[in-house]
Amino acid sequence: MTENVIDLHKPTDPPTGANAPTVLTVVPAPAPDPRLPLWVRSGRAVKAAATDEHTKTVVRAVARHSLYTFNGGRIVARRTWDGRTGARYERMIRAAEVAGNLEVAEEWEERLQRFRQARHHRRMDLLHSPVEAAKGAAVGTGMGIGVLVALGVIMAINSKHPGDVITPLAATIDFIATLIRIVQVVWGPALTIAPFLALLALWSVGAHQKAAPSWSMPEHQRSSEGEPITPSIVVKALRDLGVPALRNAIKEMGDAGASMLGPIRIAGCGVEVDVTLPSGVSTIEVQNRRRKLAENLTRHEHEVFITIPEAARTVRLWIADSGALDEPIGPSPLVTDETATADYKKGKAPWGQDLRGDAAQLSLFQRHLLVTGLSNQGKTASLRALALWAALDKTVEFRIADLKGVGDWGMFDGLASVLIQGPTDDDVVDATWMVEDALDEMNRRIGVRQQDPKAQFNPLVVIVDEAQVAFMCPVKDDQKNPYGGSKATSRYFMAVRRIHNQGRAVDVLMWQGTQDPTDQNLPKLVREGAHTRASLALGTEQQARMALGDKAVDGGAAPHLLRQGLDKGTLVVASDGIAVPAGQASITVRTHFIDDDAAKAICDRAKALRSGITTLRVVDQREERDALADIAAVIGTDARVLTQDVIKRLAVLAPNVYGDWSFTNLTSVLDGTGAEPYKSDGRMTIARDRIARALADRDNQGSASASE
Repeated sequence: MTENVIDLHKPTDPPTGANAPTVLTVVPAPAPDPRLPLWVRSGRAVKAAATDEHTKTVVRAVARHSLYTFNGGRIVARRTWDGRTGARYERMIRAAEVAGNLEVAEEWEERLQRFRQARHHRRMDLLHSPVEAAKGAAVGTGMGIGVLVALGVIMAINSKHPGDVITPLAATIDFIATLIRIVQVVWGPALTIAPFLALLALWSVGAHQKAAPSWSMPEHQRSSEGEPITPSIVVKALRDLGVPALRNAIKEMGDAGASMLGPIRIAGCGVEVDVTLPSGVSTIEVQNRRRKLAENLTRHEHEVFITIPEAARTVRLWIADSGALDEPIGPSPLVTDETATADYKKGKAPWGQDLRGDAAQLSLFQRHLLVTGLSNQGKTASLRALALWAALDKTVEFRIADLKGVGDWGMFDGLASVLIQGPTDDDVVDATWMVEDALDEMNRRIGVRQQDPKAQFNPLVVIVDEAQVAFMCPVKDDQKNPYGGSKATSRYFMAVRRIHNQGRAVDVLMWQGTQDPTDQNLPKLVREGAHTRASLALGTEQQARMALGDKAVDGGAAPHLLRQGLDKGTLVVASDGIAVPAGQASITVRTHFIDDDAAKAICDRAKALRSGITTLRVVDQREERDALADIAAVIGTDARVLTQDVIKRLAVLAPNVYGDWSFTNLTSVLDGTGAEPYKSDGRMTIARDRIARALADRDNQGSASASE
């Protein structure tokens, strides 16, 4: 007999293989450390619950809707009070008095008197209204009963039933009784619901006005950055500016604080508004709080500009659309229009756009120019953009010294008559000789003008980029006179100063670009000699005053508030050659950027307008010179050149060798070469072809001698 054995013991080893069940391990949350006191654990729990995002959302919602109801009640109460009393008129009167507008104050006072008289008449009428109302009710009731009885008589006659006489009256009584019963049924619930309906109405008013602080708003409404500028926002921003006199004056004005504001006008990529400040508040107090004002207007500091118009106690606010100034402007018309030309005397250079988005154009006619700013802010590009436009006028001659020497002005090779590129002391010496040669040209033109007051000259533009290198140069000449510095013995300083004094009258102009201005690298007499002064971002207000002058800075110019690195190419310009808004001393310009390739293309167009120009590149002046070859070099592609011009060009090429040359030195070199100077139209001239033959004959003679 087989016995079935049943194992009652549960296997302890888990099954393995494909049939093995999946085991889920549940890791319990860490239990609070029992070693900590209860009050610490409770505090942490409360803090976690209080700082949870869901808790914050609930708290904001409760606070928001509660404040909607409360502030809605305040708004309704104020509207009711204003409608029943003369409070509105009194506020307007106080606002007009604070603004000093007595005519408006008198007008509102007259309106207040008319309001009080009308209110008095209404109140007097109320004294007689109960009697009149009782009489009216009695007469109305009698007439109503009479009409109903008359109607009943007509019905009785028609129906032949005398009882119909009172039928209309009875029906009316039944209708009134029904209404009374309805009111009795509805009255109780209505009294219960009425407070809730009133609260709902107040909540609706508060919600429509958004009468709650920003922290209680939903996330998508809490950030007010970029919100449209309205009168109430501007007044609130001024009220919270931290100027006690301004805050108190606005409080006295009440809702009429907007009376300080002129119309809010759309101005380019922002808006503009004039603010007439109350008595006792100076414009400088508002200017000095530019950052706080910008933050009150939910803008960044660089998006709010404060200027001083002509009106007394008035500041003009320009408020950019949020983020608009971070967007680049379009390309220069010089790049987009290949047919563009220039007119030095009557035209204006397209430099960029002002903050309104309008084209900013600068007249260069007989104006010395200074562009300054911190390093790597776009100084060279801004200065070069003006030169590229002027180059499209074929009458303009350029002499350029780039004391940075990295090729920023290389495209002017073949366009400028002199081009110096390099940062060394030798390059400063060369630049000084170039400026002094321009000074000699200025003096020559002045002499001609004295003989012929109607004499006209082609413009000569002398450009020195990175001019601070020249002012800081320690090198001295043979007479121990320094090339740099700001003393009367400084050669570069004195040459620039003299050109500033008299150059514009004969169209010899000095353009300089310098960085990080100080009294040492930009002397006062030089910076104040420029007719057009422009500044990029600077570090301090003192530097801004050096760059633009006290008048411009006191009038609101603030290049020291531009953002270094972010506002590249943005200039604050003080000049009569650009359209500056009425009452302002400066204008902010966002300049067009023209890259090197586009600049080369513009220069090629400018070269096509001119006959061939050989650019003099200054070389080492201490080496032995080949005078005949140098003469050929300075003549370039010209068929013939006046001997006086040849001497000047040689002086620029090698000042230490040819700086003191005269006509005698030149003729002594050319005697016997077959290329001697000759008269053409009554003036001594040197021919390019004769010089070329003389060089060829000399080379042939040298070759023959070598073969022998």
